Amino acid sequence: MTASTATATRLSPIVLVAIGVTLLAWASAFIVIRGVAPEIGGGALALGRLVVGSLALGVLMLVARRWVRPIRREWALLALYGVAWFGAYNVTLNLAEHTLDAGTTAMIVNIGPILIALGAGLLLGEGIPRWLAIGAGVAFSGVVLIGLATSVFGSGGHVDVAGVLWALASAVTYATGVLAQKPLVRRLPAVQVTFLGCVIGTLACLPFAGQLLAEAADASPAALAGVVYLGVVPTALAFTTWGYALARVPAGQLGISTYVVPPLAILAGWLVFGEAPGVLAVVGGVLCLTGVGLSRRRDRVPVPSGTAVSDVPE
Repeated sequence: MTASTATATRLSPIVLVAIGVTLLAWASAFIVIRGVAPEIGGGALALGRLVVGSLALGVLMLVARRWVRPIRREWALLALYGVAWFGAYNVTLNLAEHTLDAGTTAMIVNIGPILIALGAGLLLGEGIPRWLAIGAGVAFSGVVLIGLATSVFGSGGHVDVAGVLWALASAVTYATGVLAQKPLVRRLPAVQVTFLGCVIGTLACLPFAGQLLAEAADASPAALAGVVYLGVVPTALAFTTWGYALARVPAGQLGISTYVVPPLAILAGWLVFGEAPGVLAVVGGVLCLTGVGLSRRRDRVPVPSGTAVSDVPE
């Protein structure tokens, strides 16, 4: 490894803390959503979470006292970011966990880094390397295997392929959100980007307001506490720490860190609910994560002597 490569991949302690907080918070979100799902529906839960998140982020904005005026192109990206990642992602993720356990959902959603790389190749002209194509094929074969595990071999018929499709939609909207967010945090403060995205996502979910009011009136205190937790920790806090890290770490390199979320979600799901993916679903999940790992490989290219590697590929 050259000195310049080491410099590019070395992360400061505060960035490492930001990444750690993000991953732990997002892993916990899969568990809390699973617990709240029986009482509050997917769209209503998304709206409740985003309302709380917007309020918490508004407080952070007041404390930060920093505002950079977005230009027209940035407003367009903010709209895409807010609708895709905060709005659509939360709704589809909540719906997925009505029929899938937390660990299985996390494994499917975690193909997002591959989709980010594919999107960058197709939309940003970065191309699709051989290993990216191979990794995508392996990962999607894992998704198919998980679908078979839940729809064909699921116990009691309480899970079906619809949950897998909702989780896939979550992965797509997650990737869309990251692709839109990366250019934004190069100039705009991470807290501001997260706040605006959350507010935009809240506006997109307003059609679920009636459902939220009706279900919240009958929900248990534990379910309502879960909504508040989702808004404050995995949304306001974790999206801010993610944005902070994304502004300082290449998107591809940061995406790899999310590999630890599914194992954490599986362990927590087993400890809290006594739920764990079946053997076939676990094999499918391993294929998903293996595919993500393969997609990050690069063909060895001879480098002329004296040429320095300036950065890790994003």
